[in-house]
Amino acid sequence: MVGCGFQRLFRAGRIVAFAALVVGCSQVIHNDPINLPLSGDPQQVAAELNTDTRPTLDDTIVAVTFSGGGTRAAAFSYGVLQGFDDTRATIDGHSQSLLDQLDFVSGVSGGSVLAAYYGLKKRAALADFKERFLLANGEESLQTSLSFLNLAKGLSGGINDTTAFPRWLDAHLFYGATFKDLNTGGRPLVWINAADIYNRTAFIFADVTFRALCSNLADYPVSLAVAASAAVPVVFAPIVIQNFPGGCPAALPPWVERARHDDTAAPLIRSYADALERYRQGELKYVKLLDGGIVDNYGLAGFTISLLATNAPYGPLSPREAVKLRRLLFMVVDAGRGPSGAWAQTVAGPSGVDLINAASDTATNSGAIGSYTSFDGIMGDWRERLVNWRCHLSEAERSRLGAPPGWNCKDVRFFVGRVSFDQLGPDRAAALNAVETRLRLPPQQVDMLIDAGRDALTGNAVFRAFLGQTPQPSHPPLRRKPAGTPAAAAPPAAPPAQQAEAQ
Repeated sequence: MVGCGFQRLFRAGRIVAFAALVVGCSQVIHNDPINLPLSGDPQQVAAELNTDTRPTLDDTIVAVTFSGGGTRAAAFSYGVLQGFDDTRATIDGHSQSLLDQLDFVSGVSGGSVLAAYYGLKKRAALADFKERFLLANGEESLQTSLSFLNLAKGLSGGINDTTAFPRWLDAHLFYGATFKDLNTGGRPLVWINAADIYNRTAFIFADVTFRALCSNLADYPVSLAVAASAAVPVVFAPIVIQNFPGGCPAALPPWVERARHDDTAAPLIRSYADALERYRQGELKYVKLLDGGIVDNYGLAGFTISLLATNAPYGPLSPREAVKLRRLLFMVVDAGRGPSGAWAQTVAGPSGVDLINAASDTATNSGAIGSYTSFDGIMGDWRERLVNWRCHLSEAERSRLGAPPGWNCKDVRFFVGRVSFDQLGPDRAAALNAVETRLRLPPQQVDMLIDAGRDALTGNAVFRAFLGQTPQPSHPPLRRKPAGTPAAAAPPAAPPAQQAEAQ
């Protein structure tokens, strides 16, 4: 196996279709769908997926997302988890490891491998993930050379089909686990993210998505979801999900219709709602999934949609959770590489593979930055709505929802931050940026990435502020109406149907 060949193939795979002009043979791609129709009671499926038994939320919520980037991303994110484990925090008056406080984990591509494994094994994942994945050769089952035959297979849909990598993942990590195994045993709730390349939107492996397809997520293999999340175009054939429209026993949630007809809805939730409606109406027989980094390399879509879909100011929390909440920490782990290459120092270039890599990286990085910026704003807006709702509760409502004596309705602090290579200084960042996007890395690079993830988290300004090690970042004041404008009336309590939807 030629390492540099795989690196070029892995990064350049998205834009090699030009070779179709010179390669005319075709190959059979084995990517038949294996998902099953939703034939039973949707509530029973929800029970199997534990969707009705979310993590028990206390006064602090902690969430983390792992970006794409092959083993590089998985190792850096693993170091971040070690940093969480090394950190003690006081939650509801009790000191504990912050790792045990993780409520939500989301993963894309290489980051989805760790997200899924941690979701299955919880804290025990830290004991053997390095040996089972980070130091293993994830490329041993793959075709990686830039041969004429592989190029032809790539042009037929993908050099590697849906058999080799999922089998390797099951043999090393997942052992046939399905989604009904993933979120058992309490926190964290885990999202795996891929890209629906027809609808050009995120595909979140969640109950609402599979209900729209009238399919059963509970029995779907975790290994196939992770393989879809990491399926770099051309290097891998798409993972295919079959649609089962007609007579479906599961209804779409009300927010789908609401978002589709709201001209002011954010593009992300509207495109996702449109995709769910197309599934339900049977416009697509099959959904084709590739690397989640194509549309959302930070894995923020699930959280963003949860916030935008709610029709209550406290959603997606329940009213009791919203009253209890005091702190929220959301860390985005970004293992994306910074600019590289010598072609910026000359008039000529980039050309060939450098041009393909630059175009691909530009699209992925700009999309990720845009999603993070949008998410940061959405979180700020949510805090504002939440505080406004809390402060308009009557004494009776506060008591009913469990507000303790002396409760401060404005005592809600959000900490949203990004952990990345560039926060470790130029020399160290340069060494980390030089690590290839592969599924096999030398042990010394794995150790370097793990140490970097741990150090980047513990030195992060937002993380330190959350722990109280630096002054708390000030929140902008709630938006005020111009002088002379009548004060807004207290927002009405959400009707029971809306409360149920938000919960």
